[in-house]
Amino acid sequence: MAVKIRLSRGGAKKRPYYYIVVAEATAPRDGRYIEQIGTHNPMLPKDHADRVKLDLDRAKHWLSVGAQPTDRVARFLDKAGLLKREARNNPEKAKPGKKRLEREAAAAEAAAKAAEAASAEPSA
Repeated sequence: MAVKIRLSRGGAKKRPYYYIVVAEATAPRDGRYIEQIGTHNPMLPKDHADRVKLDLDRAKHWLSVGAQPTDRVARFLDKAGLLKREARNNPEKAKPGKKRLEREAAAAEAAAKAAEAASAEPSA
């Protein structure tokens, strides 16, 4: 049984509120969970004390028995000092794709041909 520590969404439309829960990996996002260990209210300012509430003892217990936190929960645990999370960086993500490079090369070639044709044409 693979166990994850993840967020379960609650709250009204456009007013999100998340529960930090321990659930089986196959359970639905807002479905059955084993235990609720905290809450996250993203509507509050980042420096507000009630933005993330976490039961550190239970989180420590679940991490010790092998529960895997999702990336967002790992951020909360890192801020609380329970888990070390290394920052991610993917510089390849910002580079254009293959099709866009092909389109740009074709457009540059067409522009070069048009410029060549315009300069080869004698003016009357």
